[in-house]
Amino acid sequence: MADTILLNKELISGFEPQRPEDGHKNTFGTALICAGSEFMTGAAVMAAGAALRSGAGLVKVFSEEKTLEAIRITEPCALLESRPEKTADLLRKAAQLSKTSDAVLIGCGIPAGFKDLEPLVARFLEMASSVVLDAGALTFKPDALIRILEKLKARKVPAVITPHIGEFARLTGLDKKTVAENAGELALKFSEENNCVTVLKSAKTYIAVPDGKLFVNDLANSGLAKGGSGDVLAGLTAGLLAQGMEPYKAACSAVYIHSKAGEAAAGEVGTRSMLPSDLAVYLPGAYMDAGWGCDDD
Repeated sequence: MADTILLNKELISGFEPQRPEDGHKNTFGTALICAGSEFMTGAAVMAAGAALRSGAGLVKVFSEEKTLEAIRITEPCALLESRPEKTADLLRKAAQLSKTSDAVLIGCGIPAGFKDLEPLVARFLEMASSVVLDAGALTFKPDALIRILEKLKARKVPAVITPHIGEFARLTGLDKKTVAENAGELALKFSEENNCVTVLKSAKTYIAVPDGKLFVNDLANSGLAKGGSGDVLAGLTAGLLAQGMEPYKAACSAVYIHSKAGEAAAGEVGTRSMLPSDLAVYLPGAYMDAGWGCDDD
């Protein structure tokens, strides 16, 4: 296995995307968040909130009506796009949104049983400039998974996938114990074979790159071991991609900054009490911890 590269401030500070003072909202990109369902509206809320806090110029949420209503209340800076019910209309709308978005996140809070999930994921993989696949977008039956992996392999710009141990076990057909014990090696093998950046999430998070690089984040924090933390990470990754970052740099930066925000939240309210929804509040300090937006002196 390749040597692992530790995520730290020195490394991540060099990944900071440019932010010219004379820029405008289109300078900093558009992130499209295709997320949420009737009983998992919070996933879209947290992903969109993190994307908004990433520095992206525009954030659009593409979802069903109950989720959009939650976004209207909690994240008024986000733009809203209704997700059509008919398959043909849905895919046509997805194609249009792909053309006007710099990065697309799909999967947070979308159940694996959503009837149009495979064609929708495939459409974004075919057409979107940068893509993040999370949660529901990583759970397919074997025949559908083969087709999705072919779409991953065919991309010019590698997509970012963000599975936890269980999701990665389903992707690879391995048991969770094997994945946990060989996380870095398996993530790297998967990335090399499928042309994607794999963010394999656990106490240690590995970021594997198709060219053979393997990064590790060892800032373990049990307060992040709660439903919703991954939605924040995925939204942050999409927001950074929308600003023109290379996929592996966006993934590494999002993982490190997410951990630093979690570290700050744990220090303030404790690992037991902290919530994923708290993380956005601590992102400004996390950027400073990463050396972003800081003067040289």
